[in-house]
Amino acid sequence: MQVILMEKVSNLGGLGDIVKVKDGFARNFLIPQKKAKRATDANRAEFEARRAELEKVAAEALVAAQGVAAKLDGMMVQISEKAGVDGRLFGSVTNFNIAEALGKLGFTVEKANIRMPTGPIKTVGDTDLVVQLHTDVLANIKVSVLGEAA
Repeated sequence: MQVILMEKVSNLGGLGDIVKVKDGFARNFLIPQKKAKRATDANRAEFEARRAELEKVAAEALVAAQGVAAKLDGMMVQISEKAGVDGRLFGSVTNFNIAEALGKLGFTVEKANIRMPTGPIKTVGDTDLVVQLHTDVLANIKVSVLGEAA
């Protein structure tokens, strides 16, 4: 299926690009998230009429994300969890826990934007993570997991 991208999508294309994607990806993700529209003649004409407005909105979102990234970059987030004497957690610290801790510090970050390449944190200590605030904006944070006695 061919779609017109309404915003920049990682590993796919930029605003206004007409790309061919699998039908399920378009129907289940891109179109419901309003990241794309079907590439029909009517939608192409509508997009061209609104291109300047969409580019302005995209530029504003990028500037806002860069501002948040400047404040967030290098920040340390502390999370306390129950742990055994060997330093292993009884549970794990997931992107949900990190997003919640960032929310308490005044940052609104969706859990899907927190990149955890090795999966949930299962030990006490410091871990470096990346928060993707925009397709072009990344912020590095440090998560410090503190162990509580069980």
